[in-house]
Amino acid sequence: MMFKKTVAIYISSLLAVTSSWSSAEVLWQDYSVSYLSGGDYKVDHNDQQILTFEHVAGTSWGDSFMFLDHLRGDDGSRSNYAEFSPRISLCKMEMVCISNGLIKDVLFASTIEMSGGATHFLYGVGLDLSIPQFQFVQLNFYRRQNDAVDNNWQMTAAWALPFEMGNQSLVYDGFIDWFNSTDDQSSSMNFTSQLKWNAAKTIGIKSPLYFGIEYVYWQNKYGIGDTTQFATNESNVNFIAKWHF
Repeated sequence: MMFKKTVAIYISSLLAVTSSWSSAEVLWQDYSVSYLSGGDYKVDHNDQQILTFEHVAGTSWGDSFMFLDHLRGDDGSRSNYAEFSPRISLCKMEMVCISNGLIKDVLFASTIEMSGGATHFLYGVGLDLSIPQFQFVQLNFYRRQNDAVDNNWQMTAAWALPFEMGNQSLVYDGFIDWFNSTDDQSSSMNFTSQLKWNAAKTIGIKSPLYFGIEYVYWQNKYGIGDTTQFATNESNVNFIAKWHF
């Protein structure tokens, strides 16, 4: 009950802040759809195919990111998982502007994690960093308001590094999630990164079309401690195709 009230208050506050900002607008946005296929998954089914829809936007009040995963296991199982992560920029809201060469912005960061079994709410502080060559680098520090398990803390880093190899465009991007242990969870770390080649120029289209690989190392997946009887440390490689439109 307390969790639901917290989520309701958060959503109401976010809507109030953004709607009251008369000049609020979307400055840029991007949609993409990805197909992934791989094996050696832990806890879930060994082989999986994943269809992912993503939307990211920069706005006059901050930024937002959302994705929806549709997972298909090798046994015919189906499941969905989604996250929505709006962040409110203190500088864009004319509250606090910090620029020291490394830190570009400070934000109120939040995420809602939604699956068939639970919904978790995360809130905290985000930092946008200015690092040469990187398209973006973000650090977010959260308090997790968990559904059905003890609350805890999480740190998330995300990055994108575009680069050229010959006359070909590539990008290396990804994220790291870490949260601490509680009485009913083990600490967990999820390192996921993708190396992708943009084939758009080669095949003569304007919209970016990427092919590549995704590598995942997930220690104590879902906060379940790894044991010899039940392995939860995951290490796998997936093929990925991603189209931006």
